Amino acid sequence: MSVITRLLFALFLALALGACKQPDGNAQPLEISVTATTDTINSAVEQAFSAKRSDVQVSGKGTVIKLLADDNKGSRHQKFLVKINAKQTLLFAHNIDLAPRVPLQIGDEITFNGEYVYNPKGGVMHWTHHAPQGDHEAGWVMLNGQKYQ
Repeated sequence: MSVITRLLFALFLALALGACKQPDGNAQPLEISVTATTDTINSAVEQAFSAKRSDVQVSGKGTVIKLLADDNKGSRHQKFLVKINAKQTLLFAHNIDLAPRVPLQIGDEITFNGEYVYNPKGGVMHWTHHAPQGDHEAGWVMLNGQKYQ
């Protein structure tokens, strides 16, 4: 349940309860305490980075901050950097022999699913494509509602 939904529910409940009972001379003001939750969409990536774990299937979102030259050694990979929070940037190695190239621009917000590999700079995302032999969970990169896998 999102924070906004919780706030609206708490407000509705407070108004409904207040309407059901007429205040008496001993009525105390109603206090509503709502704890804001942190956006957790990148929590699996952040936890893998903190624990220095690799080969972890994760989903997340971030902003493209740099487009890099393709890696054409072996299978071709589109490479780019994505900032997922104030402290962590991911290098994406998106296999363009198996999946379409993502038409990215700096500043684009993407969501993604793939395999995270730890490195001290923030980590690498790969397997952001379908698995031709079905031997791995399929990953993807989504830009403007279009999924590239």
